[in-house]
Amino acid sequence: MAQDEAAVILVDADACPVKDEIYRVANRYRVPVKVVSNSRLRVPPVDRVERIVVDDGFDAADDWIAARAAPNAIVVTADILLADRCLKAGASVVAPNGKPFTSASIGTAVATRAIMADLRAGGDTIGGPPPFTKADRSRFLQTLDETIVRLRRMG
Repeated sequence: MAQDEAAVILVDADACPVKDEIYRVANRYRVPVKVVSNSRLRVPPVDRVERIVVDDGFDAADDWIAARAAPNAIVVTADILLADRCLKAGASVVAPNGKPFTSASIGTAVATRAIMADLRAGGDTIGGPPPFTKADRSRFLQTLDETIVRLRRMG
C-alpha cells in the first residue's frame, strides 16, 4: 500500500486515551483518521483527521465504525464486541493499551466479557480494568506503527 492513503484509522473515540498518539503516528505515515464519537471532540485542524459525530443512540458509534471496517482499516477500540465485528470484516483492531485483538484471541475475550457481565448482574463486585499506564501508551504506539507497516507491505 503506497502512501496514497489506502489505509484508514477508525477511532472509537469517546473514551479513547490515546487520540494524540494516533494523530502523531497517522501524521508520520500520512494515514487518514476518522474520530467517531457521540459528542463533539476536539481534533487537530489537519486535513487527514476527520471528526464524525453520530447520534446518541445505543451503539451508534460502534455501528458507524463496524459498517466501515474493512481489510484496509485499523480500528482503535477497547470495546470487545466492536472488535469482534471489525475483525469479522477483515479489519485490524488494536486496543488503547496496545494489545491487538486477533481472530485467535477474540473468542476468549468475548467469553470473558460475558462471564464478567453475568457476575455483575448477579450482584458480585468485581474490579474494572487496570489503570492505564505509560507502558500501555508505549505499547500502543509500537503496535499501531507495526500495524500500519504490515498493512502497507500487504497492499
